Amino acid sequence: MRSLPEADPGVPDIRSPFRYLWWNARRQSAHLLVGIGFATLWWLVQALMPAALGKGIDAVTAKDTGGLLLWASILFGLGLMQAFTGIMRHRMAVYNWLAAAYRTVQLTAGQSARLGATLPKRLSTGEVVSVGNSDIAHIGNSIDILLRGTGSIVAIVTVTVILISTSLPLGLLVLFGVPLMTAAVGPLLRPLHRRQARQRELSGDLSTRAADIVAGLRVLRGIGGEQVFADRYRAESQRVRRAGVSVAGIESVLEGAQIVLPGLLIAAVTGVGASFAVAGEIPTGQLVAFYLYAVFLIGPMRTLTEAADKLTKGHVAAGRVIRILAIQPEVTGGTGTSAGGVLRDSYSGVTLQPGCLTAVAADTPDDAIAIADRLGRYADGDVTFGPVDLSTLPIDEVRARILVADNGARLFTGRLRDELDVRGEASDAQLREALHAACAEDIVEALPDGLSATVAEAGREFSGGQQQRLRLARALLADPEVLILVEPTSAVDAHSEARIAERLAKARVGKTTLICTTSPLVLDRTDHVVYVRDGRVLAEGTHRQLLDSSPHYAATVTRGED
Repeated sequence: MRSLPEADPGVPDIRSPFRYLWWNARRQSAHLLVGIGFATLWWLVQALMPAALGKGIDAVTAKDTGGLLLWASILFGLGLMQAFTGIMRHRMAVYNWLAAAYRTVQLTAGQSARLGATLPKRLSTGEVVSVGNSDIAHIGNSIDILLRGTGSIVAIVTVTVILISTSLPLGLLVLFGVPLMTAAVGPLLRPLHRRQARQRELSGDLSTRAADIVAGLRVLRGIGGEQVFADRYRAESQRVRRAGVSVAGIESVLEGAQIVLPGLLIAAVTGVGASFAVAGEIPTGQLVAFYLYAVFLIGPMRTLTEAADKLTKGHVAAGRVIRILAIQPEVTGGTGTSAGGVLRDSYSGVTLQPGCLTAVAADTPDDAIAIADRLGRYADGDVTFGPVDLSTLPIDEVRARILVADNGARLFTGRLRDELDVRGEASDAQLREALHAACAEDIVEALPDGLSATVAEAGREFSGGQQQRLRLARALLADPEVLILVEPTSAVDAHSEARIAERLAKARVGKTTLICTTSPLVLDRTDHVVYVRDGRVLAEGTHRQLLDSSPHYAATVTRGED
């Protein structure tokens, strides 16, 4: 089987679930048409078998040996053709399923990377995760069912034509019976669609709740809140269960309809055909063929009902996907260039001189975070980088030259060395220097496999302080032109904090660095301190100068009162 197609460039501008499914089908139209062709042949071969079998029975009744051998050979050939087309249909179905499902993964993953910090502000973690967990399967199923669904329609039409040409009453019975039975399941689809959408929404919320509980389990145990959150999770999980039972109720009726409705048609066709055979209007072979046709129709009719179910689920899943695709990044870039220089936030007045270690001490932590976001182009603002506006630079260039490292960053699953050296370009000496500057050598030394150790999900085997030091080492290894650190030592002890402050100053000597902190140990080792109050610069100077000249600054960094 050929490899799956590469990710499509860009994000399609699609605003409705149906258009997304249609767009997905068009992206693989060639393979889809080939699969529909094999599925149609597969169904047609099965539709012709009852006729061949009926002719063979008539040959037996007439004691026609030549005719029996002929129709037996035809039946054998149809069996071989059915086996070949069935295998190819399945192979193409698997390919189309994978292509549609993983194209969705490629799109949503690319969109998530493009949105960056915008995504968690607009959607919950559980909603995004559920796309990869379940929605891609429903989208793949909705494309897969097009193969058998289209072929089943052709098969029903073929059988109807055969029956009409053989017996007009039987042909008309099938011609009108199939659409009526298909329409009978229509009233079930709308409530099924509504209940499925509700269940998916609740499942996404529950996934978010579970992720929050796991991430904050240490804190919950510290404050004794496990039972409270367990009760909340239990209540939400019960709502998801009830929603799932509600969906299952509709689906069970739909499954029952797939058996009952074709059964009624079989009974009607067989009864009418038997009456014709008793009256001598049709031979025995045709009666057997009519019965087999009626039995055969169960398959295509079940497939049509299955198609309605899977297309409904695919429509719901596609709605969740386009919610992600429709989100636009909060900030965008331009096509300008800059040689670098002074980085200045006009709103607050914070200015970073090239090659200096600057600190921002804000009376409110949110003000420092807002400044870091503007300087790093994670939020809109009047920021200049050298002689040009930061907003005119391409976003990729901004991310490569200005790194904002805050405590919201995470360690991902994988080898520790790969987690620290994300570009895979650092030497062993550079790794040791970064770990030394972040006071993280003891963390690596305590691991049995050292840098080759595997990091668990979100680095849960490390304490908060250890994770903070490892994240700092990762930021230092990136060695950006401008490094902005937000409270890099808030979770470490005072002794480690003093060593980190001293080593950080040496590691970033001659490079532009900003540290957002109110720790006196860190502030005392910076070249320049900017004190921010109510979002604006109130005073500037060295740490010791500001302690003497600004009572507000002294109160902020010493945790005292004005």
